[in-house]
Amino acid sequence: MNRWLRMLKHRAFDETDTRRAIGPAVIERLRQRVAASERHHSGEIRVCVEAGLPLSYLWRGLSARDRAITMFGKLRVWDTAHNNGVLIYLLLAEHAIEIVADRGLNAHVSHDEWARIVAGMREAFRAKRYEEGLSAAIDAVDVLLAKHFPLGAGQANPNELPDEPTLN
Repeated sequence: MNRWLRMLKHRAFDETDTRRAIGPAVIERLRQRVAASERHHSGEIRVCVEAGLPLSYLWRGLSARDRAITMFGKLRVWDTAHNNGVLIYLLLAEHAIEIVADRGLNAHVSHDEWARIVAGMREAFRAKRYEEGLSAAIDAVDVLLAKHFPLGAGQANPNELPDEPTLN
């Protein structure tokens, strides 16, 4: 797709589209799901849903993956004690899904495992079942974090990052 068409496509989406796809009740249920997940392990999960890429990304021809990596930094997902933060990123304009995991968890999880999680999300998103896809991704990441970074007896996760999804 040429640059101008891509820009038009992304400008056709805005925060209204994001809020329509992920309404207040869904935000709260996802927040609760992340909070419940983080009681099982020492990891941190963030969810970010964006309508479209910023114009600067579109002009430079950057991808959803580039934006997800930037949001991983902006949302400070990298800034956890055990380097085990995970960002689940959805870009509505391109139906793009990205999972960015910090090095602590990524060292234990194969590319194929991440691809399976993304494939499950993709099926739900094609049918516009965004909450279902994001919930399934949170649950899958929860299993990985609980396996590789379980909490010991009497330990608690200090909740280093907000649990509420970020919507743009």
